[in-house]
Amino acid sequence: MAQRDYYEILGVGKSASPDEIKKAYRRAAIDSHPDRGGDEAKFKEVNEAYEVLKDPAKRQRYDQFGHAGVGGGGAGSGGFGGFDFGGAQNINFDFGDLGLGDIFGSFFGGGSSGSRRQPDRGNDVETRVEIDFKEAVFGTDVDLNITMEDVCSHCKGTTAEPGYGQKTCETCKGSGQVVRVTRTVFGNIQQASVCPTCNGSGKVPEKACSVCHGKGTQPKRQKIKLKVPPGIDDGATIRLREHGEAIAGGKKGDLYVNIRVKPHKQFTREGDLILSSEHIDIVTASLGGEIEVDTVDGPMMMKIPPGTQTHSDFKLSGHGVPHIKGSSRGAHIVTIIVDTPTKLTKNQQDILRQFEAESSKDKKGFWR
Repeated sequence: MAQRDYYEILGVGKSASPDEIKKAYRRAAIDSHPDRGGDEAKFKEVNEAYEVLKDPAKRQRYDQFGHAGVGGGGAGSGGFGGFDFGGAQNINFDFGDLGLGDIFGSFFGGGSSGSRRQPDRGNDVETRVEIDFKEAVFGTDVDLNITMEDVCSHCKGTTAEPGYGQKTCETCKGSGQVVRVTRTVFGNIQQASVCPTCNGSGKVPEKACSVCHGKGTQPKRQKIKLKVPPGIDDGATIRLREHGEAIAGGKKGDLYVNIRVKPHKQFTREGDLILSSEHIDIVTASLGGEIEVDTVDGPMMMKIPPGTQTHSDFKLSGHGVPHIKGSSRGAHIVTIIVDTPTKLTKNQQDILRQFEAESSKDKKGFWR
């Protein structure tokens, strides 16, 4: 669905002053605020419009290029396949099949054992990786080396020494829980809790594993290959399901990888836009020409029209950041800075004075 015009959303004209835009935003925000019975989608739309129009640079690009000039509303604003997005700065990618049965089982016990506590899942693990700006744009593979609890290589997670089996827990008599009676002013109260000996399984090894001592896990250095998708932003989090710590008789926890993107010396990012600046001399600005521009795809030639003013923006379509939700890419916005010479030879000064004199005859200002 096509995005609405930001000026139309706030109910102002394109020539509206910053104060008029601010007043219009306040009115629209109050009218559409969900706490006042307004529409949440419209409230978000109003805020998005104001975020662009209150910023002079963003407003200029929006006036010139439309929504494509301001990053298309930013990245991370919706779902994509099996990926779960949690906002522009906190994106969760779920690699794996998250079943509803797992969720309800964790709350209500699951299985047929009723009161017996089902095996836990292992601990979740968090780590952080740093990638380059271009790796964030195009995606990359990262090798993670993490030491954490993994299935014991000796007993294969059974907790028992190889050749031995499991026996009924003597503490809970196989029930997986122990009952304690507490005396209160209201009488005796029975309280059931997980058996500390068997951890709720009702079974213990006939002979504990000689390596993990019946724990079923041991610390291991693990190498995990992480696929970072194109277009990921700084601060996003990727979730690898069941790549966390192991536990005897249960599933592994999850691994959460926080992505940090190194700043680039030349490029900055705004949503799916890449921004940079290029300096040109007054001759090129006046007469026009072609300049070489650096992009994440490599150098390319860009036309400069005659009479280009400093801080003019030019859009290189398809050379920005890939959309995290699809296959297309944003634009690269190049801001032109016109350099005024500070040291002129006498001959250059004479030429400029002659130009100024010629311009005065037409009753036009210098460089107009």
